[in-house]
Amino acid sequence: MRMKKTLAELFFILAIASPTGVLAQGGAMVQASTTSDAPAPGDAAELAKKLSNPVASLISVPFQLNYDTGIGETDADRWVLNVQPVIPFDLSQDWNLISRTIIPFIDLESPLIGGSDTSGLGDIVQSFFFSPKAPTKGGWIWGAGPVLLLPTGKDEFSADNWGLGPTFVALKQENGWTYGGLVNHIWGVDSPSGGRDKTDQTFLQPFLTYTTPDAWTYAINTEATYDWNTEDWTTPVNLSVSKLTHFGKQPVSFQVGYRNYLDAPSGGPDWGLRFNVTFLFPK
Repeated sequence: MRMKKTLAELFFILAIASPTGVLAQGGAMVQASTTSDAPAPGDAAELAKKLSNPVASLISVPFQLNYDTGIGETDADRWVLNVQPVIPFDLSQDWNLISRTIIPFIDLESPLIGGSDTSGLGDIVQSFFFSPKAPTKGGWIWGAGPVLLLPTGKDEFSADNWGLGPTFVALKQENGWTYGGLVNHIWGVDSPSGGRDKTDQTFLQPFLTYTTPDAWTYAINTEATYDWNTEDWTTPVNLSVSKLTHFGKQPVSFQVGYRNYLDAPSGGPDWGLRFNVTFLFPK
């Protein structure tokens, strides 16, 4: 399908292009991380650790491409490109506000025999975390605030209602390890069309990562969603490896991962892959 090719082509361009967009013929990069002004390896490792912290004071723009398969009676494939800008705001001497946005572009083969393939924009999820700049005495980093569901999606990809709820994250970082979890719950605040139920979902994301001194990061997490209306879990476990490098002075992280679904509603996916390119803009 054309949009599937477009998503793959876009991600390929993001993966090979320098942040300045300057390419030589054949896609070779004009600038490379071997330039004399490239940051030290220790700086890369510190930035990689910040990427493992959802409330770090760091502007980042991930382009996350997800592939899932085994959907419905046709074992259909699904591609989702999530654009996920993270922007911190300095509120005071002691507090930050972290804005995290998820904008999904979806391409889905028909899960029904004789059905039609479809593609389009999904619903946007917007989170705000009020987070202390300094960890607690025990070394914990945390943030809390509201999460909003914006019904921007095409009919097939939309909950068709506005949503609102709380979100919370807590984590600790020591000796290269990052461990913690993120949770939110979204309630629908207006009634969707077609007799559908209002959104009533809980999201749980425990995570564990290890970052090496040369900026490799190995991660495991779950991204479990519980639908209180249908009483169904969707529980993928993700395993990934990423490397933070520099093109000139521009830091970029590349990630590849595999996931297996421990639980899913009837007709849900069996397994999937993840590819992620993240541009970082440290202050």
